[in-house]
Amino acid sequence: MAKKKSKSSSPKGEMLLVQSKAKAYVAGKKSKDKKTFRVAGDAFDGLNAVVHWYLDQAVARAEANGRSTVRAHDFIAM
Repeated sequence: MAKKKSKSSSPKGEMLLVQSKAKAYVAGKKSKDKKTFRVAGDAFDGLNAVVHWYLDQAVARAEANGRSTVRAHDFIAM
């Protein structure tokens, strides 16, 4: 039996996000005038690309520091 293809058409690889949790988080936020927020269909592909970029940067920083372990401070934006 063939595996299903992922729904994600992300140009930056495998979806690393739990979309339902991220969507619920955004929906739980309220604007100043009490409006709720929704998430567009392409938002998760964009966010996923950002997550991939951050992970790539953290791996590069760990490697530059002679480590094979990515740590929290590797995600600090300079």
